[in-house]
Amino acid sequence: MKRFKPTLSHLSRRTFLQATAALGGASALGLRSSYAQEPEKPAEIIVRAWGGSWVDSLKAGVSDSFTKMTGIAVRHDLTEDNEIQPKVWAAVAQNRVPPIHINWDTTTNATKSALRGVTEDLSDLPNLANVTDLAKPAGLEGFPIVNTYGYVYVLAYRPAAFPDGPPKSWKDLLDPKFKGRLAFYNDGIGFHFPAQVAGGGKLEDIPGNMQPAWDFITKMKTQQPLLGEDPDFTTWFQNGEIDAACTISTNAREARKNGVKIEWVVPEEGAKFDTDGLWIPKGLPENELYWAKQYINHALTKEAQQVWLDGLGLPGVVPGLTPPKDLVGDPSYPTTEADFQRLIRISSKIQVENESEWFSKFKAIMQG
Repeated sequence: MKRFKPTLSHLSRRTFLQATAALGGASALGLRSSYAQEPEKPAEIIVRAWGGSWVDSLKAGVSDSFTKMTGIAVRHDLTEDNEIQPKVWAAVAQNRVPPIHINWDTTTNATKSALRGVTEDLSDLPNLANVTDLAKPAGLEGFPIVNTYGYVYVLAYRPAAFPDGPPKSWKDLLDPKFKGRLAFYNDGIGFHFPAQVAGGGKLEDIPGNMQPAWDFITKMKTQQPLLGEDPDFTTWFQNGEIDAACTISTNAREARKNGVKIEWVVPEEGAKFDTDGLWIPKGLPENELYWAKQYINHALTKEAQQVWLDGLGLPGVVPGLTPPKDLVGDPSYPTTEADFQRLIRISSKIQVENESEWFSKFKAIMQG
């Protein structure tokens, strides 16, 4: 999925081990090692990331402090996640060194790689001892990937278009006045599950019977929504071309920071909750694998997560994080059981097995 910082022109827990005496040893980062001494440090490690505010936040929270502790530079590869995937798979299949050390990836995409057997085992990371259950990839054995935070596909809207108050239901978007003034991701991601509920179906019927979702999406198609990616939504909101969109909360928040009058809600049917994570492709030299694991272990510290996720406005996997002031009590930043009960989480394995079909079905409806 494309993620960009929505500027005006473009649009998920363990205490950090003090490293005052050791600028970059295994003792500072806490990773257990079979080495008598830490292995040779590479000049750099390459972390695939999303651009804009996404990479800015990762750099501020994780990469810069990792470099300060270890002396290892971090290069961020901004190749899209769907574009890097076949390159990594091919490298592992051909026994070549992969093009990146760490992939910052959607959990669904990462699960595809894990099921393919191209991911390293991360279960030896010490900081996994104190993370929440959110860090564990659902439907997979062990830790071929580590979830690092969660996010919500909210219903973002222009308040001026809803003078009677925020929309309460996804069904509110069927009002004829919103014809041509709605936006969804071009594959419908984030919308399939709430559409299932809005269409009168049950979440437990996913994936066996999703006809209610397709029926509701067919109704939504008559509204002639715009289909695109995050930067498109931001541009459309800025230009006053749309009144509402199903989008990741981070993007809506960034748009608001940049002057767009925008709010967001979790409608009564719920909203999709998903996770992103970090994983390491097989085939790295042994010393580089060690330091790549150090990076992920560091990303699971409270200090790193606090800064990283403040920038994204997302709940992490380390207990005790302080929500950004503007998101305290916000449904897009779930912290309590009641918050999570309003959200829809489907296992990554089910998503991997069915996502292509769901995407195709959505596109077929919208283009029909």
